Amino acid sequence: MNRSTAIATILVLLTSLAAPAGAAAPRDTSAWKNATPEQPDAVLVQGATIWTSGSEGVLEDTDLLIRKGKIARIGKGLRAPRGAVVIDGSGKHVTAGLIDAHNHSAIVGGVNEGSNITTAEVRIGDVVNSDSIQVYRQLAGGLTTANLLHGSANSIGGQNAVIKLRWGALPEEMKFEGAPGGIKFALGENPKQSNFNNDNPRYPRTRAGVERSIRERFEAARDYRDARAAHEKDSSRVPPRRDLQLDALVEIMDGERLVHSHSYRADEIVMLLRLAEDFGFTISSFQHVLEGYKVADELAAGKAGASTFSDWWAYKFEVIDAIPYNGAIMWDRGVVVSFNSDSSDLARRLNTEAAKAVRYGGVPEAEALKFVTLNPAIQLGIDDRVGSLEKGKDADFVIWSGHPLSTYTICEQTWIDGRKYFDREDDLIAREAIAAERQELLAKVRAEAEKEEEEDKEDEDEGEDKAEEEPEEAR
Repeated sequence: MNRSTAIATILVLLTSLAAPAGAAAPRDTSAWKNATPEQPDAVLVQGATIWTSGSEGVLEDTDLLIRKGKIARIGKGLRAPRGAVVIDGSGKHVTAGLIDAHNHSAIVGGVNEGSNITTAEVRIGDVVNSDSIQVYRQLAGGLTTANLLHGSANSIGGQNAVIKLRWGALPEEMKFEGAPGGIKFALGENPKQSNFNNDNPRYPRTRAGVERSIRERFEAARDYRDARAAHEKDSSRVPPRRDLQLDALVEIMDGERLVHSHSYRADEIVMLLRLAEDFGFTISSFQHVLEGYKVADELAAGKAGASTFSDWWAYKFEVIDAIPYNGAIMWDRGVVVSFNSDSSDLARRLNTEAAKAVRYGGVPEAEALKFVTLNPAIQLGIDDRVGSLEKGKDADFVIWSGHPLSTYTICEQTWIDGRKYFDREDDLIAREAIAAERQELLAKVRAEAEKEEEEDKEDEDEGEDKAEEEPEEAR
């Protein structure tokens, strides 16, 4: 083994130790080897402060009972069923699992298919990356559900995928069963490629062109739908050729696919609201929507959600009028508001993002928490299953060391479907085991490398000795 081979071996071994272990098997660090966590028949969290994000509000010194992956009861003095896993919640706070309405973390390759202004036929669901370490890291921050969105290079982009962060599962197993289909739109600088260094610019190059590109596609989809209906009514008519792009747009007009639109400026937000009205659909969520405070009443009237940044600004010109009070103002005017991450790192701290709605605008704490629980669930059409702690809903919940909006609070456990996917205590134990194993492997690699170097040196010395023994005429 030469030096380069030894170094390569070290890198392979260290890479194998990069992912943290699951709670069930602390030393097993590979996602594809982790077994699905056990789902106990019953779990009882006793004596915690329960943030329901539902009609019951915040309940102190209260118990949460889970049965077979569903919330069974919330109340005081609940009895533990036989064989139940009992968790002492004294001093702890429990919330619904956090939900990120704008996430790009667990996607293989790039998130933009930017070759065409409309790519509605592209599906993020085909490239879900279940091995991404970001899944585990975001579980460690209390995230349980994420909306994996296509990028914003197109006025009409690709179809999204809603996943549950079931660390160790296969891509198809991570997908949120029964979640409505969705799709990404984009307005402004990105689809018109304002800041792209592109030698071959494509249409459109103006904001007016972005509007026209969306409208033209819906006009084509309406004609396509009419032609299909005519063929179904009279089979002698020639059916239209199957078009996967137009199929997705027909689903939007038929209310079967939700639109999530990247947006910043108020004029373009209103433009898309009016365009949607023309074709008979609503915008499920405007993403970023940093000038939403200027048109909050229009958003509310159009039944459009707003999934915004808490306090991002000044990162490009079209966000020049962004203010941190944006979320609070829209919420005050009746808009369903969520705070999203659009960042693999920020998705680990959505609870403190929600706290900024309290700081900037005085949103009540329980309502602010909904910005990362119930409200994104509503925007994604999954609030009948997740987003709040209520009887019959999925047992997706987080146990916090303290007040969930505090910067001092730590996520201690994250549960999905009544299965514990993250446990901080187990994680800390696993880190010690991984560190020890790492040192052990490094020692073996070093010893092997030193052995190979000694053998190489012996071979060199032997070669020199033979050369000296040869007669001069043979040299």
